[in-house]
Amino acid sequence: MKVLRRFIHREALLAVGFVALGFLALFVFFDLIDELRWVGRAGPDGYQLSHALLFVSLSIPSHLYELLPIAVLIGTIFVMARLAQSSEFTIMRTSGMGPWQALRTLLALGGFFVLLTFAVGDYVAPLTERAAQHIKVRYLGRLTSGVTGAWLKERQQDHSFAVNVRALTPDGGMLEVRIFEFDEKGRLASQTHAATGRFAPPGSWELQQVRRSSFLQPGSEEARVEHLQTPMLQWPTRISADMVAASLVKPDRMATYDLFQYIRHLNANGQSTQRYEIEFWRKVFYPLSCLVMVVLALPFAYLHFRAGGIAGYVFGGVMAGISFFLLNNVFGYAGNLQNWSPWLTAAAPGLIYSMLSLAAFGWLVLRR
Repeated sequence: MKVLRRFIHREALLAVGFVALGFLALFVFFDLIDELRWVGRAGPDGYQLSHALLFVSLSIPSHLYELLPIAVLIGTIFVMARLAQSSEFTIMRTSGMGPWQALRTLLALGGFFVLLTFAVGDYVAPLTERAAQHIKVRYLGRLTSGVTGAWLKERQQDHSFAVNVRALTPDGGMLEVRIFEFDEKGRLASQTHAATGRFAPPGSWELQQVRRSSFLQPGSEEARVEHLQTPMLQWPTRISADMVAASLVKPDRMATYDLFQYIRHLNANGQSTQRYEIEFWRKVFYPLSCLVMVVLALPFAYLHFRAGGIAGYVFGGVMAGISFFLLNNVFGYAGNLQNWSPWLTAAAPGLIYSMLSLAAFGWLVLRR
């Protein structure tokens, strides 16, 4: 039985690796086409083709993390269907491999891919993503997110602050910093705009070319506005460079522990954490989807194939994998909009496909 397990594991590993390489080649091609629009924009000493190639190469682990479950599904379906078509799996069954032993064999294989997906998504991909963003910052001049950049919030005693940083510079500075201060009644107390800024430890920002407007006694008849212009201003804050960088990076590209720390910071300052909590639980449950995929592939070994009919079933596996990713994204967006429970929103697609795979296993394997 150990020989059969090794044979199935070896064939499945080769097939999954081949599928993953095919998908990665496709993603690398499209990423390179997308990066070519930035080549040469910053002059001859800026972003060049070699930097684009390096950026695309460093993005491979992030794509591998996203593709591993669907590659596991397609590769395992192909192997199990091929074994059924050539009657090799029938020989394995007559040699004593029952349905539960076959299930345990595939679950052991799925456990390996669970650990691989977790390691790539939580350790390798965040490191390479930071290195890739550093290349963009260094040779293109800034790291930004969307049109408005990063928004953060901080509470200091009875006042609260809404902070906007448009972009980060290659040397770790900030561009176009805006700070809105609100009093204990939620009224605007001051507004500060700085052309640039730097993180000046311990616990402060050094702002340059500052324009500050202070609203004194708002809501009363003696309310007035005081304006201040100064070349430099020291602003005390607990917002660190890592927090600003985290708000400029997509949450799905962050490590699980970094997401947890960022959620704690948002909670401490009264900010909405729904989007980040959903992404945190998705990072927790996503590697486990590899187990769902191998269970979903097992019934294909018990089907009867005609010559040349294997392609249709592999295509069905591709559609099943794509539908899983679509459902995963739909639940994420719907949960964020409808304020659903984050852990249930993240776990729902995996639970649905687990029930489908177990139902298929029970019908095609145990009852036939």
